[in-house]
Amino acid sequence: MLDPILQILVQNGYLDEDGAKDLQDLAKTESKTVRQTVIDQEILTEDDLLACMAAYQDTDAIDLGSMTIESEVTEAIPASTARMYNVFPVAADDSSVTLATFDLVDPRISDEMLFTLSKEVRFVFAREKDVMDRISQYYGNSNDSVADMIKSLGEGMSDEESLDANVNDIASMEAAANSSAIIRFVNLVLYQGVVDRAADIHIEPFENDFKIRYRVDGALYAMKAPDVKMAPAIISRIKILAGLNISERRVPQDGRIALTVAGKPVDLRVSCLPTAHGESVVMRILDQSATSLDLENVGLPEDVYEQVTMDVEKPNGIFIVTGPTGSGKTTTLYSILRRINQVDTKLLTAEEPVEYNVDGIVQVPIDPKAGNTFAKVLRAFLRQDPDVMMIGEIRDLETAEIAIQAALTGHFVFSTLHTNDAAGAVTRFVDMNVAPYLLSSTLEGVLGQRLVRTCCRECKQPYEPDDETLDRIEMTRDQIGGRPFYFGKGCKTCNGTGYKGRKAVVEYLRMSNPLRELINNRAPTLILREKARELGMRTMREHGIQAILDGYTTVDEVLRYT
Repeated sequence: MLDPILQILVQNGYLDEDGAKDLQDLAKTESKTVRQTVIDQEILTEDDLLACMAAYQDTDAIDLGSMTIESEVTEAIPASTARMYNVFPVAADDSSVTLATFDLVDPRISDEMLFTLSKEVRFVFAREKDVMDRISQYYGNSNDSVADMIKSLGEGMSDEESLDANVNDIASMEAAANSSAIIRFVNLVLYQGVVDRAADIHIEPFENDFKIRYRVDGALYAMKAPDVKMAPAIISRIKILAGLNISERRVPQDGRIALTVAGKPVDLRVSCLPTAHGESVVMRILDQSATSLDLENVGLPEDVYEQVTMDVEKPNGIFIVTGPTGSGKTTTLYSILRRINQVDTKLLTAEEPVEYNVDGIVQVPIDPKAGNTFAKVLRAFLRQDPDVMMIGEIRDLETAEIAIQAALTGHFVFSTLHTNDAAGAVTRFVDMNVAPYLLSSTLEGVLGQRLVRTCCRECKQPYEPDDETLDRIEMTRDQIGGRPFYFGKGCKTCNGTGYKGRKAVVEYLRMSNPLRELINNRAPTLILREKARELGMRTMREHGIQAILDGYTTVDEVLRYT
């Protein structure tokens, strides 16, 4: 389906249907908004596009940059609302507010803002830079509003609405969850998570405490949280957004939230778990605009990159990516799939759940409750005439056997395993009772990976390592050749942690005849690893040490993950 902006351009004669579809595909490929792609491709200037959008929504386009805005007007909406929806107030009175935005307004968002602001809301269009500059100028840094928001959360709710709401009274809990103060607070929590590029948001009630934590670059950081009495209403609000049953608090529930945060479409996977003091909620943030699915950007060493790109072009075989949960296995696999995704190749994936939507790939969600298991879906795949199949994870003998059967009958199969290193994947298959001769004849390569945090570029400092540090990574001064090591001092950019972003450290076990022979002889992991090193494999530890010498990360990070 065409993006609404492209529909407007087609209706106004700026594009035909085919041109609009090509532009939409280009926007997805470049991970940009359709609006930005239209401007970048010079289909229309930003001002002309704003005029078209304003005419379509029966409103005006304004020059926000030249306007003077009174402080009373900016106080008409909370800072969290301005940042969450990328809007800025240009006029306000007791009953209405006019907001400047730079993108088409979703009717659902319009209705939500009408409810949370308790005013009539009108939208006008302005240039993106002008809107963002004004939000930054008048509403400051996003961190400034957290304490204010928590304060207003308590003030904005009467006792009967939340603090004394009966968790067993569904009407009472629903009213509390739908109060404007709770809606604004949950929006702030989601906004903060997306802006901080968090992978997960943890919301955890305890007996006398309530914690909200973000997982950023693999580490958890706490956000100032409101009173524990607010927890049921906040959790109920999240369950309503995820389409879950708020009256059911005895069994785990899973759901999904699709929303737009700061102008970007974001998917959240929601998991609710009953605990002794209420429900613990974890939201996995799937922000596709923040993730590059290009193999070149995964961070593979040049030699590994060349070997992987050659091996995945083979007509049949099995390619495994291994590592713990959250080590970027799925992102790496999708980067490889996008590389081989051609018109003449049929690609099928089975995942639990589907994490990235990619054009040209048939993606099937696994749902054990409905009887859609990995094994059942894979059997169906073999009747779909595929060239390449991707299995989210090989967990049991049945799935492993079907994957091997597919590889033996001319298909290339990608999958993941949870093992500590690349050589351990072979032992894992054998532990599942896969026949070694079948494994050795189908396995083409195993990519082991971890994600280590990288030093913050704004505050990283060089230092000369002492003997104890060198002993920990088993290196001598001659080997480091006088190169400095680095650490992050801590600054505002990295929230005082010294780290910003993550980098993959990898090892690639590429199959060869000596290794196949060892597999057939049921050689243990240690022997396989040493033979692979003899044949040129660099271990994750060795790649991590190279990342230290290149100034990307610290000794502590490499020792922690490899």
